Amino acid sequence: MKTVDSYNFAGKKALVRVDFNVPLDDQYRITDDTRIKATIPTIQKILNDGGSAILMSHLGRPKGGPEEKYSLKHLVPTLSETFGREVKFADDCIGQSAVDQAAALQPGEILLLENLRFYKEEEKGDKAFAEKLSKRGDVWVNDAFGTAHRAHASTAVVGQFFQDRICGYVMQAEIDNADKILNNAERPFTAIMGGAKISDKILIIEQLLDKVDNLIIGGGMTYTFTKAQGGSIGKSLLEADKQDLALDLLKKAEEKGVKIYMPVDNVIADDFKNDANREVVKTGSIPDEWEGLDIGPETIKIFSDVILQSKTILWNGPMGVFEFPNFAIGTNAIAEAVVKATEENGAFSLIGGGDSASAVNQAGYGDRVSYVSTGGGALLEYMEGKTLPGVAALE
Repeated sequence: MKTVDSYNFAGKKALVRVDFNVPLDDQYRITDDTRIKATIPTIQKILNDGGSAILMSHLGRPKGGPEEKYSLKHLVPTLSETFGREVKFADDCIGQSAVDQAAALQPGEILLLENLRFYKEEEKGDKAFAEKLSKRGDVWVNDAFGTAHRAHASTAVVGQFFQDRICGYVMQAEIDNADKILNNAERPFTAIMGGAKISDKILIIEQLLDKVDNLIIGGGMTYTFTKAQGGSIGKSLLEADKQDLALDLLKKAEEKGVKIYMPVDNVIADDFKNDANREVVKTGSIPDEWEGLDIGPETIKIFSDVILQSKTILWNGPMGVFEFPNFAIGTNAIAEAVVKATEENGAFSLIGGGDSASAVNQAGYGDRVSYVSTGGGALLEYMEGKTLPGVAALE
């Protein structure tokens, strides 16, 4: 696989697949620019070499054609500020404006193409669409690990039209850090799995049972485990058809000698909102009209103690409804424990994208852990042992 460091971009127009799928508020302002910042080293290397960069990305899930709220033009002011130069914008990724502006692009200049998903051909992995995109550049750089698990036109198919296919710094760092966790983890190795559904995490949990010493389970999925074990969960999140699977996972863990840690108490609410009435109850004893929205103080202590004794930590998924400040206490406490294990005990900590990355960044801990993945679903699939089309296209 060719890397950015091994390639000289002098005089080249680099067509760069980035992941600028960033959250915007109702004024179209970026609320989290983590993904943009992550691409700076790759783009800067291209420009410093004397090349130019043509950036392509998707944003959101447009239904079938252009939509104002998903236009990448909203990113131009931030990008221009980030790179200290005017970032040009083509209002159609394969239209005449893209053709003309790409042709006129000079070394050191940046052009951003409009949202790729305004064309349904992007997600279909359409070859003719990929070929049109390929005409914009001399070399293809894939730096969008977050979409590498999709066989879309810009993430995988376009690669076949280039002799030079380059792995960007973000892509390289994601793969290197995931490999470190999967193949060279220092022990004790603890995985923290949160989030809403067992079904989303089943494959990675099964994969990790062969690798970890401790598995901490938190978040909405714990209520399915609790219910399966005969506990009362009130109105809490439940995947009723996954109860046997939950018990099966616990049995497999026991057989493999993996220690499983589940909540022993929950913070419950009488409504799904931040200012609902709250109580702390023992796990498995939630009243009928209440629901669990966070882990309780005893659980925080138990989980934190395990984390502080770990040398490798993988965290994917929050411990509760962290979007509500009153129910973010568990998630924030786990973030603090991971930071402490990293800074004071020399642990290697990988935060696995998605909500856990948001939670860590919101708490201001993003630069105090070993690595925060921008990958989410792609990281999970990579760790499940699947081949990612966007990575395979570089090989």
